[in-house]
Amino acid sequence: MNAPERQETVAVLGTGIMGAPIAMRLAKTGFKVTAWNRSPEKAEVLKQHGVVPMSSVANAVRDAGVVICMLSSGPVCEAVLGGEDGAIASMRSDATLIIMSSIPVDTAIAIARDAEERGIACLDAPVSGGELGAKDGRLAIMAGGPADVVERLAPVFAPLGRVTHVGPSGSGALTKLANQLIVASTICAVAEALTLAEVGGADPGRVREALLGGFADSTVFRQHGLRMVEGDFAPGGPAKYQVKDTSTALRFARSHGLKLPVGEEVDRLFQAMVDHGNGDLDHSGVILELKRMNAA
Repeated sequence: MNAPERQETVAVLGTGIMGAPIAMRLAKTGFKVTAWNRSPEKAEVLKQHGVVPMSSVANAVRDAGVVICMLSSGPVCEAVLGGEDGAIASMRSDATLIIMSSIPVDTAIAIARDAEERGIACLDAPVSGGELGAKDGRLAIMAGGPADVVERLAPVFAPLGRVTHVGPSGSGALTKLANQLIVASTICAVAEALTLAEVGGADPGRVREALLGGFADSTVFRQHGLRMVEGDFAPGGPAKYQVKDTSTALRFARSHGLKLPVGEEVDRLFQAMVDHGNGDLDHSGVILELKRMNAA
């Protein structure tokens, strides 16, 4: 897919927090973009950005050379992509499927196998960078699957961020699990540090400013630390999806005989946050769970 072929249609399945800005960036950079979402109104609002909403998965993917799946979980991906009425059965035989959802490794491998049986190339290429990274085209994209397919789709990835081929099918999903363990653990560490500062009598906002540029600094510290200081927990990455990923990572680790004690404690903390009714808040809202625990 060279630059002159930019009018190739890209279908985006799932236009939520991440899928919507991905669809908009592709349309803005010259691709024809169709979109489908389980809640149709979320796709309809993209009309003003040059995206064509479709009433069904089959209609969205039928003429697309590339189909991007950005749905909430492995079971949802399997339900939308599989079956005789699913996306894979409706796709062109020369099309490519890119699964950008965070899903279990075995699910990514199984979907790739199903696609390849129909002659459809498939990549599991989840992303990191959050809603802001999606809007700005600064996502980190971790692609598993054939290297030549990743290279061929460079024009599709370019408006979205930086892509790295990490290995065969399933490797992208595995890299995303590693990413999520780092992100979740760091968010919890930031929440603990700011809680400690506040209890000790320091201004958490000033503490955050003081640590910028030092060894404690990171994208998580800058963005999520600010959310914690300001009490802004409108979801960029909902906690319920964070615990989905940490739990998936821990199940994979156990299947390989690994013990990840930090990951296990982080998973318990986010699960408690969800259990106490805060699953739809941003994962930076884990600081509220810390405050609840300490108040008790």
